Amino acid sequence: MTYLVILEQGENSFSAYLPDLPGCVAAADTREETLQLMRGAIRMHLEGMREDGVSIPKPTSSAEYVAV
Repeated sequence: MTYLVILEQGENSFSAYLPDLPGCVAAADTREETLQLMRGAIRMHLEGMREDGVSIPKPTSSAEYVAV
């Protein structure tokens, strides 16, 4: 499955979350490191959901840039 990752740049770091998997987050000093940590966070989050017998949500989020 492919999930939409929202990245936000702070003053000194990046953070990320998934709209389709609430509670699945990561943060690091660089964009690349944040995405790498997010991959691991997604795997752990999904594994925990499976262990708890919770159904895995299908990705439904999407994103677009809108020029104004």
